[in-house]
Formats: sequence, structure tokens, C-alpha cells
Amino acid sequence: MAFSTGNSSSGPMAEINVTPLVDVMLVLLIIFMITTPLMNHKTKVELPRVLLAPTHKPAEEKTAPVTLFVRENGALLLDDQPITEGGLQDRLAVIAQKKPQPVLNIRADRDTKMQILKKMTAIATQSGMLNVGYVTVRPKPGEQQ
Repeated sequence: MAFSTGNSSSGPMAEINVTPLVDVMLVLLIIFMITTPLMNHKTKVELPRVLLAPTHKPAEEKTAPVTLFVRENGALLLDDQPITEGGLQDRLAVIAQKKPQPVLNIRADRDTKMQILKKMTAIATQSGMLNVGYVTVRPKPGEQQ
């Protein structure tokens, strides 16, 4: 839609009147300012409680984790005690029978080959260990990896 300024020699005026747009935006701003605090009210809800049966047993105690150290050259230490691969499998089979079963944490040198770690993980799972994890160190901010 073109408007003329009264002077017919100049072309149509190409300006947009922003006053209605500002009016609509101010109305929306006021509506949001009024409704936002109403939406932030907290409703108190009383949650149901668990009814304990008389035969309820207390939660089982957690056992201390077992740590397997793997050196770069393939040397193994189970809880700071040197051990061979055959002895490791036997010892982990005994540990896997405990109730509850402890977590096996595998710590390795930075330069330990992944084939060795894969082999240790396979030995642990074949022995019946269910919770096997790797211990790593988080780099400090700005530290090279």
C-alpha cells in the first residue's frame, strides 16, 4: 500500500508505521509480566510412604572394591599383591562368588597396550565378575592429554 505525501512529483512514501507494532509488543510484555509469577507457584504434594513388611531385610552392605593394577610391561597386581594371569582367573572366580559381588577396578599405566586391557577384561568376565570398571584421571583445565 503506498501513501503519498501530497506532493505528486515525488514518488510514493515507502515507510512503515511501527507505532501499532510497538503497541502490540508492549501489551504482550505486560501480559507475560503478569502471568509469569502465577506460573511459578509451588504445589505441595504429600507423597505416599512405603509400607514395610515385617520380613523386610536391611540393605546389604557394600563390599570394598577390588583393584587390578596393570603395568606397561603386562605385570599384574591384585590389591597391591603380584599375581599371574592363571592365578588372577582363579582369584577372581573366588571373589565373584561373594555376595554382594565387589566391583573390579582396573588401573593401567598410560602406555599399557589396549590388547592387554582387553585380555584382563575378558579374564574378569570369564571368571564371573559382573561389575568391571576402568580407573582414569580427569585432566586438569589447560593440561595436554
